[in-house]
Amino acid sequence: MSHSTNRARLVLKTGSLVFGLSALLLLAAPALFNNLLGLATNPALEWSMRMIGITLVALAGNMFSVASRGSEASVRFSARVMQASAFALGVLTLLIPTAQTWFTIGYAAIGFGFSIAYTIALGFGAKPE
Repeated sequence: MSHSTNRARLVLKTGSLVFGLSALLLLAAPALFNNLLGLATNPALEWSMRMIGITLVALAGNMFSVASRGSEASVRFSARVMQASAFALGVLTLLIPTAQTWFTIGYAAIGFGFSIAYTIALGFGAKPE
């Protein structure tokens, strides 16, 4: 098994933990999450955040499963999907239609950080193994 696949497995497992924690916050305290993002909260938005939270539970579980049991090809494919998705999450977080808060900047930085981690794990710019 290649070193880049092992690195991608580690990033996927770490990402699954971060998404799992985000999911718990979204499920348990969606109003707090909305306030941290600088959004005016209401029951409809809180319901939407809970729906996102339960989707993140599924994503976190799948990320952990692929990282733990997936073939090299499936790990690399999942890492590429997450590389793009983490970057997009960072961009969308910065585009929230409200004033930036410390949380939105931090949350975007986490997304960009994971995108960079996936890029490094996949061996961007490295010689083939």
